[in-house]
Amino acid sequence: MRRYMIVFGVAATLAACASSEEVKQLQESQRKLEAKVAELEKKVAAAPAVAARPQVDPNKVYDLPIGKSPVKGAADAPVVMVEFSDFQCPFCARANPLVDQVLQAYPKEVKFVYKEFPLPMHPNAMPASRAALAAQRQGKYWEMHDKLFANQGALQPDNFKQYAQELGLDVAKFEQDMASPEVQQQITEDMQLARQAAVNGTPTLFLAGKRVQNRSLDGIKQMVDEAMQAKKS
Repeated sequence: MRRYMIVFGVAATLAACASSEEVKQLQESQRKLEAKVAELEKKVAAAPAVAARPQVDPNKVYDLPIGKSPVKGAADAPVVMVEFSDFQCPFCARANPLVDQVLQAYPKEVKFVYKEFPLPMHPNAMPASRAALAAQRQGKYWEMHDKLFANQGALQPDNFKQYAQELGLDVAKFEQDMASPEVQQQITEDMQLARQAAVNGTPTLFLAGKRVQNRSLDGIKQMVDEAMQAKKS
């Protein structure tokens, strides 16, 4: 409120050096300003308090079935790492090397599952997910996955045909699958699963059903070791 008092004081000082008509104009301007300030104060007072962000329970285990999602790593690996990701998200691109490091460190113990979670703020994320799943139907999901992330600045749908050609896909089938309701349903199911697991951003990683809090190689290694120990006990 102090800043408004200063404004009013300046207006009064100027009025002392002005004509009567100018004084009236300044007084009217001041009254309007006071009314706006009062209105703003009422709105601020009436505004609902911002809800605190819910705390994540690091020990909660979520049921995250693999379903039709692409899998990388040993098929019989006892520990499952799941990522909900968005092809247009720059932070997701940075997570890819970390995932590869984990799989290299645990080639027999960990398998990786990729779940589609295209965010509404990224207009090219949804068509990119459809392109990746269309490529999956020809056995080249991970090749398309890598190409999309390598060309993250060029995810316009017009480019997907070129990427499919470069990967040696049947382009006609690829385009048909991209537009199919089955591919869209797979994405929808991944997004529904994400919401059930309280996922609200990307990338979000889970290890043995637990949300990864420390997204570093050492942090994930600790979770893998704990999961392996739990399976032995």
